[in-house]
Amino acid sequence: MPELPEVETVRRGLEPLLVGRTLTSVILRAERLRWPLFPELTTQLAGQKILVVDRRAKYLLIRCTSGTVLLHLGMSGVLHLLSATLPPQRHDHVDLVLDDGNCLRLSDPRRFGAVLWCETDVAAHPLLCNLGPEPLSSEFDGDYLVRRAAGRKGAVKNFLMDQRIVVGVGNIYASEALFRAGIDPARPAGKVGAMAYHKLAAAVCTVLEEALAQGGTTLRDFNDAHGQPGYFAQNLQVYGRKGLPCVVCGTPIRVRRLGGRSSFDCPQCQGRG
Repeated sequence: MPELPEVETVRRGLEPLLVGRTLTSVILRAERLRWPLFPELTTQLAGQKILVVDRRAKYLLIRCTSGTVLLHLGMSGVLHLLSATLPPQRHDHVDLVLDDGNCLRLSDPRRFGAVLWCETDVAAHPLLCNLGPEPLSSEFDGDYLVRRAAGRKGAVKNFLMDQRIVVGVGNIYASEALFRAGIDPARPAGKVGAMAYHKLAAAVCTVLEEALAQGGTTLRDFNDAHGQPGYFAQNLQVYGRKGLPCVVCGTPIRVRRLGGRSSFDCPQCQGRG
């Protein structure tokens, strides 16, 4: 699933191409993705001028004159900006047609994405109102993690991936940040010390910033707004490296199931953290 760096990379690519354009029509080729594609979208969005292309967590927010389009890429969604005259392919489900003859086309083979319209304060939308802070904002630091982790018995990796705690830190970046901080992903969140949480907060920021600089991580489906893959996968130190030697100590990387997901770590470097 595209994570924060991938979605932010798409946002940065789309913003200069969309801002100032007007949506002339909407074409829906499916009844639903993760949620229904309401036919009303075709009339609600027609004539809307795009003011800002923003992001909250893993949602792209296309802010228009009278509301906001919420776009989520799900597990396999890709956005293409191309000529509206190009014939759609099998998994092309939504076109947001622009006044310059192009369209923003959502292709989503697994149909876990979303296209929603919000005419009120988008921050109060049910999908956004309970989200935690952005990891690269001033609200997120070691002290914040210490406060939120107090008394928690669940694994620290699951805690870090909880969108109510902090947004956008998915499986890949949580694994990488915990490795850099030297913390066992399975350790109860409430048992991790304050110093370790300060290291973890810094590691989260560093990993995300490095991923952003390289356009995200392409493992299977992700490409940016221009069709280019992300290259951070070349710098992964634990994720997807089961059995390979740790880049620090040489111990084979192990994989365990935490919260229903594969979690990669080094038993030596993270065994006591």
